[in-house]
Amino acid sequence: MENEMSSTVRPLRIGDLAPDFQARSTTGDFRLSDLRGQWVIFFSHPADFTPVCSTEFAELARRQSAFDALGCQLVGLSVDSLYSHLAWVRALRELFGVEIGFPIIEDPSMVIGRAYGMIDEAAADSMTMRSTFFIDPDGIVRATTSYPHNVGRSVDEMLRLLRALQRVDGADMLTPEGWDEGKPLLLPAAGSADDAPDWFCRLEKHA
Repeated sequence: MENEMSSTVRPLRIGDLAPDFQARSTTGDFRLSDLRGQWVIFFSHPADFTPVCSTEFAELARRQSAFDALGCQLVGLSVDSLYSHLAWVRALRELFGVEIGFPIIEDPSMVIGRAYGMIDEAAADSMTMRSTFFIDPDGIVRATTSYPHNVGRSVDEMLRLLRALQRVDGADMLTPEGWDEGKPLLLPAAGSADDAPDWFCRLEKHA
């Protein structure tokens, strides 16, 4: 596997350029920068054939069309080998009746996980690899989430967060708590209490 990543283990922050890498995947040779121009959700899991991640991958496969409609490519990552990934994909097909159409990257040396700050340099295994990176079309990390190994991600929340990021991208607007498509946005704070009591928290008004 080739890569173009630094050896830093600092966790990526919002606004950082996502480290580029090239590796083998279940859909062939993969390079992250080839996906520039579209949104990417890059998510990791500790190992193949684990119960929590199996349910996540099955639901992501069921909801693939929703991510496609938002112009977003899903990309999975695990320390296991490509051969293990392919066997897991077959097992998921048999167990859940789903096709995993998105690439699953192999990372047996944990170099990608370490470059993304998902694994500490001194870590002996990948149990901390439960991170998700929302990457915009320019390759910039726009949001991250991290989960423990025993709690599953919510695919609904992944979609909601993606929609929210896209909605305010380049717009001078904000999304309130729990925002989803069709709900009003927030206006940036402006003025002072002398202007209006809601000067710091105003919903947009529709005609």
